[in-house]
Amino acid sequence: MREARVRQGYTESRIAAAKHFGHEFMMTMPPSAQMPFPLATRAAALEMLQAFLPKAGAGYAQWRNYDFGPGQHTRVSALSPYIRHRLITEEEVVRGVLTQHSPEAAEKFIQEVYWRTYWKGWLEMRPSVWADYLADLDQLGPPNAEAQAAMAGRTGIACFDNWAAELVETGYLHNHARMDGDPASNTLSWRWVAGLQTPGKTYLATPENIATFTQGRFQPEAILHGPAPEGPANPPAQALPAVPKLPDAPFLLLLTEEDLHAESLALRAGQIAGLAGLAPSRDGLSPNVAAFRNAALADGLMRAADHFGQGAPVLDAGALLDHARGLGLTNIVTAYAPVGPIASQLAAFAQQAATQGLALHYVQRAWDRAAWPLATKGFFPFRQHIPSLLPK
Repeated sequence: MREARVRQGYTESRIAAAKHFGHEFMMTMPPSAQMPFPLATRAAALEMLQAFLPKAGAGYAQWRNYDFGPGQHTRVSALSPYIRHRLITEEEVVRGVLTQHSPEAAEKFIQEVYWRTYWKGWLEMRPSVWADYLADLDQLGPPNAEAQAAMAGRTGIACFDNWAAELVETGYLHNHARMDGDPASNTLSWRWVAGLQTPGKTYLATPENIATFTQGRFQPEAILHGPAPEGPANPPAQALPAVPKLPDAPFLLLLTEEDLHAESLALRAGQIAGLAGLAPSRDGLSPNVAAFRNAALADGLMRAADHFGQGAPVLDAGALLDHARGLGLTNIVTAYAPVGPIASQLAAFAQQAATQGLALHYVQRAWDRAAWPLATKGFFPFRQHIPSLLPK
């Protein structure tokens, strides 16, 4: 079988291909009508959460690693596309689980939710890892033939090709077959698999695990050897960026696709004198992913408009500044965006705003503020804090 072609282990190009593949925004395959893409609304997320809650205890712990195939992911929550954009928040998910299970019974699922938070905190204290990753991608240039084959699902490795197609067609993969569309979870999980996050120790899939957890749907014959690539040591944790107090004056509330549940932000509604959405770049996005994100942003703005009683246009940076000035405002407030593309876009926007006498302020969720400072080392030390972090 052609699986034998990967037996020599990861070369640098294979690592690069894996990184490219891991980000859903690098996918360029055409949409498929075989499976529906997730409905990008908060209502859909809440409905899925309610359906999953009875399964979040012992059943999840027993079955969470089994990938039964497209349309059959009924033993896991499948909420990651929604949590990624905070159409539903991590706190809501955990609170919901705790209404039906004890922390001990739902320990495994709760830990999986906190993995996402841990990765964000870890990267927030080490932003140079993200900057180095982007620099490496720029240095690599356009995806090579190997990377193109991976993104198109044409490697000849049956499980990989099927998972690549499923991700593009449905917008979702089982947790045992993917990393995530979240910049921190995705980038750091790939580093973990490759042996960079835990230097020298790789976590590659084995043929036995693939066969077992797909219940024999895939039975690769190759023995995968993946020596960890050489790389710089993980940088030491630095202090988290300070989030200054919000202005007392009225402001424009800015929504980004990083956090689309503005109704639950710690804000005084009376100060919100305007509302708008930031138009993000869609360069390199597959049509399905772009459509999901556009719909998610529209859903978030519609709910925020109803909640705060404001109109909610989607504007680019220049138009946003004109909109704020037109409302007589000099302050703009947005949900804090962790390290990633939206954070970079907001940083550039803040600089542009400052040149025109406007200030961008951030509001940070208590969930992040409590957990991120604890992500100084590995996840296992971090998870010892989970009982004290659980919502009361």
